[in-house]
Amino acid sequence: MTRIAYPIRNSLYLNITDRCTLECRFCPKHTAQGPVVHDYDLTLDHRPEVDEIITSIGNPGNYEEIVFCGFGEPTLRFKVLMEVARWIKAHGGKVRINTDGLANLVNKRDVLPEMQGVVDSLSISMNAQNPDVYAQHCHPALPGSWEAMLAFLEEAPRYIPNVTATAIDGLDGVDIPACEALATERGVEFRRRQLDKVG
Repeated sequence: MTRIAYPIRNSLYLNITDRCTLECRFCPKHTAQGPVVHDYDLTLDHRPEVDEIITSIGNPGNYEEIVFCGFGEPTLRFKVLMEVARWIKAHGGKVRINTDGLANLVNKRDVLPEMQGVVDSLSISMNAQNPDVYAQHCHPALPGSWEAMLAFLEEAPRYIPNVTATAIDGLDGVDIPACEALATERGVEFRRRQLDKVG
């Protein structure tokens, strides 16, 4: 059975797509772990639509926040994401998106203004301090992905109250202090993640 919503601690995570423009070596989808987080199998047999996602949430007020995450890039389904996010906000919930930061590149327009007033937090996977290390670990399908991610990171605080960049400590060649410096220069928070720890 497709699991759309899965609770971790006091948050509810939403698994709305299995597609991604990156093929990160460290993603459990591409490791022996497989598509499992906290014992939840996140394999999708279909991509859920708005009504199905809303039904899976229940009362948004029961959680500290509702997080669009899963094992795919949620902004690849931007229209669906925003419809659900608006519903969450209208029913007293807080919205966070965990993203690769490539929404503007993929959607071929600046989507950040559309998120304003709807999305409370963005967690953006920086993953590397330069395009070569980024390519080594993330295998982006679209040219200019690292630069697009940094531009998105820089613009995001104009529209979103809480923006955090993340990078994983323990990946070959990833310079965590350099990643943190890039985040600081762009006026966003930084969080160091641990290798092989998901969720």
